[in-house]
Amino acid sequence: MRIGILSRKSTLYSTRRIKEAAEQRGHDVQVVDYSRCYMNITSKRPEVLVGDHSLRFDAIVPRIGASMTFYGTAVVRQFEMMGTFTVNESQAISRARDKLRSLQLLAREGIGLPVTGFARSPKDIQGIIRIVGGAPLIVKLLEGTQGVGVVLAETQKAAESVIAAFKQLDANILVQEFIKEAGGADIRAFVIGGRVFAAMKRQAPEGEFRSNLHRGGTATSVTLTPEERKTAERAAKALGLRVAGVDLLRSKRGPLVIEVNSSPGLQGIESASGKDVAAAVIQYIEKNASHGKTKTRIKG
Repeated sequence: MRIGILSRKSTLYSTRRIKEAAEQRGHDVQVVDYSRCYMNITSKRPEVLVGDHSLRFDAIVPRIGASMTFYGTAVVRQFEMMGTFTVNESQAISRARDKLRSLQLLAREGIGLPVTGFARSPKDIQGIIRIVGGAPLIVKLLEGTQGVGVVLAETQKAAESVIAAFKQLDANILVQEFIKEAGGADIRAFVIGGRVFAAMKRQAPEGEFRSNLHRGGTATSVTLTPEERKTAERAAKALGLRVAGVDLLRSKRGPLVIEVNSSPGLQGIESASGKDVAAAVIQYIEKNASHGKTKTRIKG
């Protein structure tokens, strides 16, 4: 099988591991910098090209960076037009990247979430704080990734100031309740083909509430409860993602989804769980890839 990995850098751990796993299973693999792709948009013979070469794959693995979502998903859509099987479809990637829309989709499916408020006018600051139960609370930039643009406001005054400051910058933000009992930890469940394949618990360092590994958090293996497993699988399905990293908080009212990642990293989850996640992704492609199998199943 000829497999393309859409990634800006071939040296990134996740890209390298997927390439190695595919080659070990006898596939012809090419890493393609999707920012260098250009497209011939035609109804007769659509193409994706790099330089003078037209790209043809049986399947692609999109590893689209957050800052390149618009162009990256356009490239994925072009491959879909060509009938190429994609691990995650363009529409699912776009919805996962839109934090507000993804939460709305999850809420519509009845999936547990932290209480979340969203507003446009600075005049509604008091109302949005009241919705989430007051301080302490979390303020999140819609465009933030890896814990950047996430602020813990511990008092009412601090919350008002932070929200007002973001509003003055005309930034779109979400305001969420702070789940104190989570203790600075969250769970990353790695879902492949509708089932949780691996999981890890990420713990924030002392004095920090964000558990991202890029911010000094530590990862350990964890056993999910049946409810946590089901919640992660439902969240991935709700967004139409075949491969996803679902981030959960353990709360008094059960597991709460805080984010669903369409390009989850492999290094932390493979190290913590001891599982070969890259090989599992390739095995999923082997079992499911077929020409023209790109029709989205996402509602709304």
